[in-house]
Formats: sequence, C-alpha cells, structure tokens
Amino acid sequence: MDLSPWLVLLLSVLVKAFVISGDTNGGVDTGLTALAASWDTRPSNWVGINPCEDNWTGIICNGDRVTSIRLSSFGLTGTLSGDIQSLSELQYLDLSYNNGLHGSLPSSIGALSNLLSLILVGCSFSGEIPKEIGHLANLKFLSLNSNKFSGPIPASLGSLSNLYWLDLADNMLTGGLPIFDGTNPGLDNLTKTLHFHFGGNQLSGTIPFQILNSNMSLIHLLLENNNFSGSFPPTLGLVTGLEVLRLDNNHLLTGPIPANFNNLTQLEELHLANNKLTGPLPNLTGMNSLNFVDMSNNSFNASDVPAWLTTSKSLTSLYLENLNISGQLPQALFHIPVLQTLKLRGNHFNGTLNIGSDFSSQLDLIDLQDNQIEVYAVEGSQYKKKLILVGNPICTPENNQPYCTTTGQADQDMPPYTTAKNCSSLPPTCPSDQTLSPNCICAVPYKGTISFRSPSFSDLSNISHFTVLEQQMRSVFSENGILLDSVSINDPFFNTNNNLQMSLELFPSGKAQFSQQDISEVGFMLSNQSYKPPRGYGPYFFIGQDYSFANELVPSSKPKRTDRTPLISGVTVGGAILVAVVVAFVIIIVRRKRRPVQTEERSQPFDSWHIKSTSSSVPQLHGARVFTFVELKKITSNFSEANDIGNGSYGKVYRGTLPGGQLVAVKRSQQGSMQGSLEFRTEIELLSRVHHKNVVTLVGFCVDQGEQMLVYEYVPNGTLRDSLTGKSGVRLDWRRRLRVVLGAAKGVAYLHEHADPPIVHRDIKSSNVLLDDRLNAKVSDFGLSKPLGVDGRGNVTTQVKGTMGYLDPEYYMTQHLTQKSDVYSFGVLMLEVLTARKPLEHGRYVVREVKKAVADRASKDLCGLQELLDPVLAASPSAPAGLEQYVDLALQCVEEAGNDRPSMSDVVGEIERFVKMAGVGTGADSASGSLVSYGSRSPRHPYSGDSPFEHSAGALPSVRVEPH
Repeated sequence: MDLSPWLVLLLSVLVKAFVISGDTNGGVDTGLTALAASWDTRPSNWVGINPCEDNWTGIICNGDRVTSIRLSSFGLTGTLSGDIQSLSELQYLDLSYNNGLHGSLPSSIGALSNLLSLILVGCSFSGEIPKEIGHLANLKFLSLNSNKFSGPIPASLGSLSNLYWLDLADNMLTGGLPIFDGTNPGLDNLTKTLHFHFGGNQLSGTIPFQILNSNMSLIHLLLENNNFSGSFPPTLGLVTGLEVLRLDNNHLLTGPIPANFNNLTQLEELHLANNKLTGPLPNLTGMNSLNFVDMSNNSFNASDVPAWLTTSKSLTSLYLENLNISGQLPQALFHIPVLQTLKLRGNHFNGTLNIGSDFSSQLDLIDLQDNQIEVYAVEGSQYKKKLILVGNPICTPENNQPYCTTTGQADQDMPPYTTAKNCSSLPPTCPSDQTLSPNCICAVPYKGTISFRSPSFSDLSNISHFTVLEQQMRSVFSENGILLDSVSINDPFFNTNNNLQMSLELFPSGKAQFSQQDISEVGFMLSNQSYKPPRGYGPYFFIGQDYSFANELVPSSKPKRTDRTPLISGVTVGGAILVAVVVAFVIIIVRRKRRPVQTEERSQPFDSWHIKSTSSSVPQLHGARVFTFVELKKITSNFSEANDIGNGSYGKVYRGTLPGGQLVAVKRSQQGSMQGSLEFRTEIELLSRVHHKNVVTLVGFCVDQGEQMLVYEYVPNGTLRDSLTGKSGVRLDWRRRLRVVLGAAKGVAYLHEHADPPIVHRDIKSSNVLLDDRLNAKVSDFGLSKPLGVDGRGNVTTQVKGTMGYLDPEYYMTQHLTQKSDVYSFGVLMLEVLTARKPLEHGRYVVREVKKAVADRASKDLCGLQELLDPVLAASPSAPAGLEQYVDLALQCVEEAGNDRPSMSDVVGEIERFVKMAGVGTGADSASGSLVSYGSRSPRHPYSGDSPFEHSAGALPSVRVEPH
C-alpha cells in the first residue's frame, strides 16, 4: 500500500494546525507587514498574508523570500522600521523619491547581509548615517543623496570592499573624509569604487592625500560646494583613470596645483572655480580629453596666455575668469572645432582680437568683458553670435557697436527649450488630470527633475543636446521592457551648483496612466542608474515626484500590542506535534521498500525544445552542439582564471580547448541566472542555421544545471571598435579597413539574402564585428535579430531595439523593421571606420557632422573631412584611394527614407568596385597574412563586452554602472 498520499495529507493538516496554534504567518510576510505598518499608507494591492504569492506591487521574491523592494515615487510617509532586519534575503531596497519618509535609519539595517543596493534618494531621512551599514559586505551600490543626513561620514564605509557607487551628495554632512588610521577603515580602502559623490554638504578640513592613490579606480570625484580647506591634494595626479573632477566652490582650498596633475590624461571635466588656489596657472598640456575647464576666481600667479590653450581639440567650454592672464589671444583658440563657450572676463588680455573666419561653428559666446583689448579685427570675420567687450579700451563712449553692450549681438531672449508637440491636426483637449504628450496623446506622465553634474557642453541653444537625450531615453527604457509613448524635456538651465537641471516627463505607451508596477520599474531604472545617458552628459541624479496613484494608497494597519503568552504556548504545542509527526514519517520511510528515485530535472527556459542536456534528446539545430556543464567545466580547466579572457555584466568569457584541439570561447552568464532567455534562445536559433565565413560560428550551447552558456569559435583579434580606438593593439590602415568593411558587408548581405528565412540583425555596430587572425571580419551578436517572412520582403512591426547612434530613424519613428534598417546602421559603421569616432560623442552625431562637412567643403581635398578624418588616415600624404566613392556610398546608406538606401548586395558590389581601385584584393588570401601589429598591447578579446541578453523584460536589472 502506498502511504505517501496519506502522509502528505496528515503533514498538511498538522502543519496548518501548528501555524494556527502559533497565531503567526512567520518569516518574510511578518517582516514586510511590520515594515509597512511603520508607514502611514501602503500600495493598494498589499493585501493578504503572503506578499510573494499575492504579487504585492514593488516586491520581488525568490520562492517565499523577499529579495527586492522597489517603491520609488509612491507617496509613502512615515519612518523605516527596525523590523527591516527580518528580511534576511533582501538584495535591493529602493524607497527613493518618497519625500514623506523621515526619521533616522535603523542600525538594524546592517543585518541585511545579502544587500547589494541601498537606494534612498530624495527622501527626508535625517540623523547620522548608521555605522552598521559598513557591515554590508556585499553592498555594491549605496545612494543616500538628497536627504537631510547630518554628522560625519562613517569610517566603517571603508569596509565595503565591493562598493563601486557611493553617493552621499546634497545632505548636511560635516567633518572630514575618513581614512584608514591603522585600526579603523577609511575611504582610501575603497579601491574598487568608481564614484565618490560628496558634493553639496558641509564637509571640512583638508582633503587627505591618502585618499587619492594609484590603487584607486575612481572615475568621478565630486567634492564641490563644501568647506574643504588647506592645500590642493598632491596625490591627485596618481588617480590616472579620473574622468570628472569637481572641487569648485570650496572657497578655502589653497596651495599650488602639483606638477603631476597633467598625468590625468583621461580627465574630461575639470571644475576648480571659486577657491584660493595659488602658484602658477596649471599646465594642462597632454590632457587631450578635456572638454570642460573652469578655473575661474582663484589666486594663481599672473601669467601670459598658456601654450596649452590651443592644443586641446576636444574643448567645448573654457572658463578662465579673473585670473590675471595677459597677452594677446591666439586666433587658433577660436578654431577649436567643438568650442561652444569662452568666458575670459576680468583678465589682462590685450592687443588685437582676431577671431578670423574659420572659427568653430558651435561657438555661441565669447565673453571678454573687463580686459585690455584695443582693436577688434572685424574685417574677414563672420562671427555674429554673442560677443561681449564691455570694459575694454575698444569700447569708448563713441563706440556703439553691439559688442560694447552686456547683451552682445545675439538673441538673448530666446525661450528655454521645450519638447515640441507633433500634432498632425488640431490637438485634443485633455482632462484636467492629464497632459498632452509630444505625440499629442492625453496621458498622465511620470514627472521629475533630472540634474547632470558635469555635462561636456555649455551651449543650451543647441537643441540637439535635448532631442538626442529624448530619443535615447525612450529607446533605453524600451529595451528594458518599459514602453514609452514619448519623453518630454522642459526648461533646461544651469543651476547655482553648476548642474544642468531640467524637468522630465515620461509618457506611457498605449494607455492613459502608468500602473503601480510600471512606476516601480521606471523609478528603479533612474534611481539605480540602470538608465545611462549618452556619453557627454556626465553623472546625473533624478528626483521624482509622487505619481498620481498616491491617492489610491490605503492606510496601513498598525499592529496592536497583545499578550504574547498564548502565542508562546501555541508555538510550543505546535512544535511538539510537528516533531512527533516528523519522527513518525522517518520511521515509515525507513520501513518502506526502497524504490529508484529519479532526480527532477532543473527547469530550463527552453522547455518547448525538450533539451535535457543529452545528445539523444536534442532537436536538430543545424550543427549547434549541446554541451553539458561537466564538459565545459573540463575544457576550461574548471573555469580557471588563466582561461578568463573577458567579462561583462552578464558574467565571464573563458577560453576552452575541445578534445579535437579546436579553440572556443565560452560565454557564461552569472551562475544560476536565467535573465535574457529570449535573446539567448534567439542567438542559438539563428546562429545554428547560418554558416558564412563573415558570420561568427556558434559551436554550441549549454542549459545544464542552472547554467546558461554560449560556445563560439575563438576569434583572437578583438572587435573592430577596439582596433579603431587602439585598445586591441591591431593597427588598421586604409586598405585593411576597406577589407574589414567589405567582409562585414558580405556577412550582413548573407543574412538578408541567403539565410532562410532572411534575418535582420538589428544591432550592426563596430563592437559587433570581430576580426580573426587574418583580419577577416565576422558579424556577431544575434540576440536582437529578427527573421523576416520567407521572401524577405515587407516589414515586421516590433518593439524598437538597437544601439543609439546606429539606430535607423525611420524604424525608430514607425517601429517597422526592414532590411534597410540594417543598411542604415551599416552606413553609420562605415563613417565610424572613416573617423574612428563613436557615432554619438560629446553631443555630436557623426552622420550629421559628415553630411555638413561634405556639403560645406571649400575644396575636394579629403572630401572636406579634414577635421573629421581619423588622424591615422589623415596623416597620409595623399587622399586614401577610393575615399570619395566610399563617403558617397556611406551617405547613401544613411538616407532618411529606407527606400532611398541601397540593398546590402548593392553595397557589397560598390565596395568591391572601389576596393579594387585601392589595389586591395577581396579574397581571404589577400589579407596581410598573420602580420598583425599589436604595438606594445596585448590583443583584447572580443567577447568581453556586455551580453545582448543581459536584461530581459521583467527581469531585475543588474546594478552594474558604466563610467558614463
């Protein structure tokens, strides 16, 4: 007789009796209920006793354990209860943008040993930051900015060895920066941390030199608007990876800038204004990445015009006010190609001001008020924007030229930027609680203020800064499963902290209002920095407003204090019963006849494939092999560090050697993770049936033991992007570039015209083109690809995905995906190969820049691209062969309308034609053999970038943050 059903029934009844007798729901739900009881309101669907089974809004669980609380902009009021400690499996806590949350943080928060992210941005928490936060050994992301915290920065934060984001800005913190004193840790122990954001506090004392050392990984050091004093930190030049430095508005910071300061060759933003710095004006020679420099209002020694002033070709904004600089301004300064703003008032510049005719087309303001300029060389100058020369000898009472007024020549009354409404007809009248979106749809937007702490630009009259941001934000949110109708930006301005601040509105797609779950996800993307703006906008923070469903929240029920004696008695009795049942159960099991037990298969994301990690049950996938976990563990020597050849937020990539000797690259997602299953499956399904020398080969995959791995052919020479930037060490001259472009074109043409059914790649870009040992191009990364109909004609209406800068604008606007969308992306790639610049960089779009340069060219030399061409190519004594034809073809590919673009087979034919003009063979044997120059670098492996299947819709985003 099989006793199992009876035993299960008996256990079920007795366990329920135990729970009832104990009068408790136990575990997770009790802790969360107690937490909610400390708030005056809670989300409307927080009903029932089990938040995991009942799908409480903002709660993510693993089984019956709460792992994530995401409730930003929910209008919560109250305090944070010490009962938070009972949520022992909690990994993410985000209560941002709830201004009604106040009081001190409980010290018990230090008991959350699994916590990865603690995010409390824009609340009203006060008191000291608990030192117990230093016990959170796994913490990676700590953001407590924009609260009312006071007291010192806890030295215990120096124990957070895994921390990479630390933001304590905009509070009322006092004291100095804690450092290791031999016993207690300090911030100098945080060698892995990329971001120190401490601006807008009341911190004081000297900046300790120990906090800045060569072991630090810092890219952002923000100490502005504090009360630091003493000398400039002499060790700052050791932090060579620094990209943004803000020490402005400390007022008492003094001493000279150390000579090693120009070791910071990666520095892009430098803010030193409004201090008492002394000594010579800093020498910025060699700091060629600088685009924003503000050293105004210091006490540097009087000096002549520094030589470095004209050498930095990436400068957009130069602020050198009241610094005792003298001499005549060199004309070359105005010719820096991306220059937007010059603020040089209050110096001793003299002689003749000669702007010339070849000044930067972006130059919007030249402020030279209160200098010694005697002559303005108007002849030959076409400059018609803002020029201010008030207070110079040239501006005599008789001189009534516009530049002798404080308003200058330009339209000072131009209204602030506001996203335009694109209504094809008379716009509708919206209900009082709704707003008209840019696409003329009535809806309730999610509103807030976004502030960029160090943008690379200063010209707010250039609307492309904001249109690019709107488009990129909509695209990034869509890629993460949050569909937006549109994004609206209003009234951007530089606030008193020199942050670029603007109002932001996000409109829902296909409905009038976001749901509570939508806001949970939208708020988390912004507070957790999962949303990353385009490069050049710098670090940001967002302060969201309560969303309109705040009035739908329900009052929290406050737990009553009751006599605990019945509870204790019930637990005791119930426990005794349960123990007796367990003993009986064990006895029965021992007496029963042994039966073979089959191990339950671990659930896989591809159940419809019936993959069980054995070759006998694997479907025919056109050559893709199914590996077991044990096999891949063996060929990678147990995933050893010696075989670690790259990593990204998805996990790591390992070199492996198959038994036959074939080298492979094994891309292993984070252990146990099944994020991005759709993209993972897409890549397997598509790559397993495409076979071409210019498409990377998928050797196989593994979905065994909770693992998710792809196995590719090993491609040794990295990505095209790494070669263009010099990171891989592979040197690409013009002929090699032509061969690479031709190979990539053949790979894409194969997908369009010979795959069955035809495939649109949807993410053509330089980092998805790999180079083998003979520099043959191989198209890779098919996680976003889409098959078309059997004839390859027509289009597919689909959610917009891809990479900003390469994204087809027609696809973006219509959501209709065609093969011509890949053609557009390929055209951008061609221009990138020509310029070695990212498609979107410092607010400049390479397509627009090349079109303008070609249209405006005064001569046919280098097609008018002298300023845009990669210096490696421009250094050639003559124009690269076939250059003009190459540029013409690239511009055809990036035509606005898809119908005006060539097909990829036409592109291949054209490239083959002018490749021959350059004297380059088109076959595999025409490569430069294995003579690949690496210089002094080791080749960087191509699989070290982010996985295309890192974030799937509904998955909890990784908290990994890139430098920008």
